[in-house]
Amino acid sequence: ARDGYTRAGIDTIARAAGVSTRTIYNHFTDKAELFQAVIQDSATRAADAQIAVIDRHLRKVTDLEADLIDFGRELITPADGGDAEHFALVRQINAEAGHIPRAAIDAWQETGPLRVRRQLAAYLRRWSEQGLLHVEDPDRAAVHLLLLISVDDPSFRGATPTDAQITRTVTSGVRAFLHGHLRPAAGGTRPGSGA
Repeated sequence: ARDGYTRAGIDTIARAAGVSTRTIYNHFTDKAELFQAVIQDSATRAADAQIAVIDRHLRKVTDLEADLIDFGRELITPADGGDAEHFALVRQINAEAGHIPRAAIDAWQETGPLRVRRQLAAYLRRWSEQGLLHVEDPDRAAVHLLLLISVDDPSFRGATPTDAQITRTVTSGVRAFLHGHLRPAAGGTRPGSGA
């Protein structure tokens, strides 16, 4: 997370862990295998936390817009604990994707981001089947929702967004998502459209 995949040598990793390089090689064939184990463990914990947020807010929806906003706010509000280290690893993966073994990237995606997206897509599929939304491709819609509510504004320049910035971003993202996916009411109008 600190030095990146390419620059972090086994000697440096061993020193930081307080073990010998021999100990690392007794457990892992090479740096690629060590990295894959670390990112999978980290991604599992991050995905478990995000899936808990999804289930907590979306299991029983009473007001689709308000519940999605509450979900989005909690999902993207920086949490205390190991999240910072995990997302530092993710930034390194994004920066060095061409130098990291494809198997490690695939394992990270499957363990973390894809699990989260599938869980969100399951709720979107259910709401579409119930007639609350019109979603042709729940997986793609989950990607859209996650991108629309993300606080990835370059103006923050590494600063943590404020609660007000998070609320504005999530609210506008949820409204944009619903604008594209709310099922028209009887008579062909969308709820709240005034038509």
